[in-house]
Amino acid sequence: MRRAARCLAVLAGLLPAALPAPAFAEDVDLELVLAVDISGSVDHVEARLQRQGYLTALVDPQVVRVITSGERRRVAVTYMEWAGAHFQNVVADWTVVRDMATARAFAATIAEYPVSTERWTSISTAIDYALGLFRANPHRGARKVLDLSGDGRNNNGGPLAPARARALAAGVTINGLPIVNDRPNPWGLPPPKDLDRYYFERVIGGPGAFIVVARGFKSFGDAVKAKLVMEIAGAGFRPTVVARHGLARRRP
Repeated sequence: MRRAARCLAVLAGLLPAALPAPAFAEDVDLELVLAVDISGSVDHVEARLQRQGYLTALVDPQVVRVITSGERRRVAVTYMEWAGAHFQNVVADWTVVRDMATARAFAATIAEYPVSTERWTSISTAIDYALGLFRANPHRGARKVLDLSGDGRNNNGGPLAPARARALAAGVTINGLPIVNDRPNPWGLPPPKDLDRYYFERVIGGPGAFIVVARGFKSFGDAVKAKLVMEIAGAGFRPTVVARHGLARRRP
């Protein structure tokens, strides 16, 4: 269920009219939006590493096992890429994943889409766009989670705090995957300092919200897997790799 590239930002509240919902709906354990940062600070090599991290994690046996261990034994997931306020794009539309076959089919849809990067970083617009995706989702879950990864601070579009507040008011939990490294961006500027703290204090929120820190793009795949297992399983679950390396931090 691929959707054509959508490169114009859509104001929150208008998106459901722009995204006609599939006719068939299911009850699921979780509605999950994977929101992936492809802003200009992510070069093409890193964008490919980031994409591959999701592709590998989505078909990992542990991830699929957690998906099939819930009450309804299935989740609804969509994959979007975002940058500045001008660019939010659904790469793979809402799909119910219930076993390895459906996980592989969802990952294959993502893999078919060209890897690209865009300018600026608008976390606020990404959150508002994701809210529209939740409203357009025909499947209904016990929980709604926005899985938001990124390597920079909000520097474009509207302010972050009101967008975050709108998500929390809508019952959406925002989890974060900040990508922390010491590599200068393509313009020679240093990476943002304390990005993990920024995500913890200003981005995530909602019941059981947490961050998992990726120490650079080469470790991104392990971080994605740990994060998916935690948010699919729900509050209180910590994969061994996260507990051992201290990469996860959950709000009290």
